Amino acid sequence: MYQPKLEKDIRCPLEYGLEIFGGKWKSRVICVLSQKGVVRYGALRREMSNITDPVLSATLKELQEYGMIRREQYDEIPPRVEYSLTERGESVLPILHSICVWAGAVRSEEGGESIPHCRACNHRD
Repeated sequence: MYQPKLEKDIRCPLEYGLEIFGGKWKSRVICVLSQKGVVRYGALRREMSNITDPVLSATLKELQEYGMIRREQYDEIPPRVEYSLTERGESVLPILHSICVWAGAVRSEEGGESIPHCRACNHRD
């Protein structure tokens, strides 16, 4: 397992929040789980399309460690694992929606091409 050379230097709550739900994949996983509810790994993988299995597994593990998602494993053959948002995970949805609205407005101001809402985002203007 990767061990960082330096201890994290978090000086503000925003930095901590971005560590929890920031980055390329975490917010996407949260949005998919928001739309789909309870999702098995394979379905989540299909929704994410261009993420690798190791990155998706690591992302799910991090989100679980922060209490953002729940992982439910069933003792069946074949094994079944389901993921869903926790209350904490659901509490970040308005924040992600605000970021989407802000980013869309900034992109329009810059004269950039419009970015459609991702199909996994159930928050539309």
